[in-house]
Amino acid sequence: MSSIAPKSDVLAPVRVWLYILAIMILAMVLVGGATRLTDSGLSITSWKPISGMLPPLSLADWNAEFEAYKQIPEYQQINKGFSLEEFKGIFWWEWGHRFLGRVIGLVFLFPFLVFLFQKRLNWKLAPALVTLFIMGGFQGFLGWWMVSSGLSERVDVSQYRLAAHLGAACILFVSILWVVRRLRPKAVIWVQQGWSPLIFALGVMVFIQIIAGAFVAGLDAGMAYNTWPLMDGQFVPDGMDQMTPFWLNSFENITAIQFNHRMLAYVIFAMAVGLTWFAWTKTQFDGVHGWMLLIGVLVLLQVILGIFTLLFVVPIHLALAHQGTAFVLIGAIACYLSDMSNEK
Repeated sequence: MSSIAPKSDVLAPVRVWLYILAIMILAMVLVGGATRLTDSGLSITSWKPISGMLPPLSLADWNAEFEAYKQIPEYQQINKGFSLEEFKGIFWWEWGHRFLGRVIGLVFLFPFLVFLFQKRLNWKLAPALVTLFIMGGFQGFLGWWMVSSGLSERVDVSQYRLAAHLGAACILFVSILWVVRRLRPKAVIWVQQGWSPLIFALGVMVFIQIIAGAFVAGLDAGMAYNTWPLMDGQFVPDGMDQMTPFWLNSFENITAIQFNHRMLAYVIFAMAVGLTWFAWTKTQFDGVHGWMLLIGVLVLLQVILGIFTLLFVVPIHLALAHQGTAFVLIGAIACYLSDMSNEK
């Protein structure tokens, strides 16, 4: 596959810019996770793409936001009696999450226009970046679509929409890393036939696990069984088939959702151990295959974080570390695949 890079002497600012965007998206995911864990996501009940960049600036503005919040089920059923100061505590998380999204859009748009003017982007690279920008804008729509699900009949957002929002963020993050890694010089390395599909399969499994984690978060399934390796004294707990049709359990039954998340973790761990061992025996992690060593370490770290997050009943610092490491892991897999596909 040919590179999408223009001449190498003009690429340094573009690479730095894209890496900054990737880091900002990772930060956005972490702030979003904190917003979810602090039950702050429904504190802003309207979507104002332009005027919403400014927070409330007066007591009247704060009271208007608070009154709007009082109209939704979350306040009426869970937070009734909240003071204005308590409301501000959850408001700032959601406002910060939205504000960071707007900043990311600006950080993308203005350097992109500058690079176009400077002719740093060729006709192969520019369309890829435009696609990334559209994907970023779509994230804003998905975020509001998710929030809107909790404003009328529910006291929280739909786990399905939460999974869509997180999944789209993951795809955007991975896509940026894929593009930026293709702006590096080419090299000749060993890549055994069939190796890239195996790494891709690992990436798919990690992506599925991230989506499964969104369902765990969306239904607070991590609060249900806080022991390991058993759940309620059993490896396969009772109550996993309560819903009809059976497949619905995987999306709405907290017992099945947590069990599936655990099983996927075991599968990913086994895959990572096998692939890491094979990469070592064939390459000693030379060159591009150093990614495989990092991937193996990240999988082990992610398993440890997952277990401790569960045992300590989802403390915010461990939960955010668990979520962030998942994105770093799938990002490393994307970089590995991109580097291999960019070799000749």
